[in-house]
Amino acid sequence: MTSSFPSKNSRENGTVLDASALLALLQDEPGASRVLEALPDALMCSVNLSEVVAKLADLGMPETDIRRALTLGLEIIPFDEILAYSAGILRPTTRHAGLSLGDRACLALAKSRSLPALTTDRSWTTLDTDIDIILIRDLQP
Repeated sequence: MTSSFPSKNSRENGTVLDASALLALLQDEPGASRVLEALPDALMCSVNLSEVVAKLADLGMPETDIRRALTLGLEIIPFDEILAYSAGILRPTTRHAGLSLGDRACLALAKSRSLPALTTDRSWTTLDTDIDIILIRDLQP
């Protein structure tokens, strides 16, 4: 069994980025500055990295450009057996908000590291969880 516990090189006071947050930064969308501030200590689950790569590929970006665009110093954490169980256990409490496997992978990583998760997804604010969720865009009244 592999482990999701921090390594010596892990960022202990960082944040976990959802795919939507990283895409907001890469596409210079509202909230990008909040992601940029978090970037030096940010972590991302490999599932969420795959989501970002897929979105950029859908936009027609060649693989070499995608790899270049994603050299941001993020620590990519493998989606291992421990995170798989944690993400699966989150399903009943996140189903009402329509969270995907990628969303739950992000939350599972945040929970495993006791770190906040940065996202653009407002539905995460409806979750009954002890995970600190930070919206990178202000809520509109």
